[in-house]
Parts: sequence; C-alpha cells; structure tokens
Amino acid sequence: MLAEERIFWNQGVEFVAGVDEAGRGPLAGPVVSAAVILPPVTVMFAGLNDSKLLAKEKRDLLYDQIMDNAIAVGVGAGSVAEIEKINIFMATMLSMRRALADLKVLPGAVLVDGCPIREISIRQKAIVRGDRLSLSIAAASVIAKVIRDRYMLDLHDRYPVYGFSRHKGYATKEHRRALADYGPCPEHRLSFNLMGRETERAG
Repeated sequence: MLAEERIFWNQGVEFVAGVDEAGRGPLAGPVVSAAVILPPVTVMFAGLNDSKLLAKEKRDLLYDQIMDNAIAVGVGAGSVAEIEKINIFMATMLSMRRALADLKVLPGAVLVDGCPIREISIRQKAIVRGDRLSLSIAAASVIAKVIRDRYMLDLHDRYPVYGFSRHKGYATKEHRRALADYGPCPEHRLSFNLMGRETERAG
C-alpha cells in the first residue's frame, strides 16, 4: 500500500500527504478531513486499511500509532452551517484544504481518496478507493473517522434522544424514528432528506 507514495518519493518528493474525509453521508454533524504524512519506511501500522473496514478498537489503536509515528497530521472540518451554505461537496473540499493547512510541514505532493481537492496548488493524485490502495490515505481515513466519531459522542451528551453515540449521525432506523419524534436539532443538516429512506451504516 505504499506504491503510490513511492512514485513521489522516487521523484525526490520528501513529504507526501494522504488525505481523506469522514462524514459526507450522515444527516447530522460536521464533515471531517485529515491529512497524514508518513515516514518513507513505514512498518508500524499493521492492519491499517480503510477505516470503514476496521473495528472501533482497531481504529483507536491505529489512531494512537499514527499520531505517535507520523511526520505530520492535520485535521480540518466543514461545519453544519457551512454544509448548508455551500453544499456537502464544497464543504468537504474546504475541510480537506483546512486539513492540509493544519500540517506542520508543507507536503510536496498529495494523494487523496476519490475526487481531486479543489483550489490547491500542490501536486496531487486522486485515487478511487484510495483508502484501500494507499497507506497514507488509509491513515488519514482512520484519523478523520476517529475524530468525527468522538465529536458525535460529545454530541450525544448534548442531544441524547437521537442516539448519536450509536449511529454517529447516519440515517439508521433509530435515527429516523428520533427525528420523527423530536424533530431536528441544530446539528442536523436540514438540506439533507432527513425523513427519507434509512441506511444502516454506523460503526
């Protein structure tokens, strides 16, 4: 999973950042992105993969390992207000730019999951399902997922009736029922189809 990074390393690019997001699909909460620069010799992240394929305990363990061993980690978010104002895609782009700006070192190249990041001047390569093909993107996926999940746990304490601690804002049956019973809270994305078909993605 370092083949994409090695292409840039072999061209003399010292710092390659992987970028990914968490939270594009949920009905509530921010979208969170992370940028991670790994060292050229990366052997300490056993089992690192797309965060959606990992158990919570494994994500938490990898989160600590990445934070301890990465050259740099940056995090950025697009708030619910920004999602409502500029749409989820543009808020995701904004969160990714903020994650890159949060890095303590400037990367010479960026690997990003899915679509290219708009409005950046750094060399980049977008990789479909990149969180399963690039270790740097997979690391960013874990960081973004853990940070967003922890935010949703805090949100659960503020709005316990919605069950955010269990579904993290995704459109589960439980979440739809709570919306029907209590209506939306300030952290719900009103531009989304809040009462539409449920999806059982959480984790």
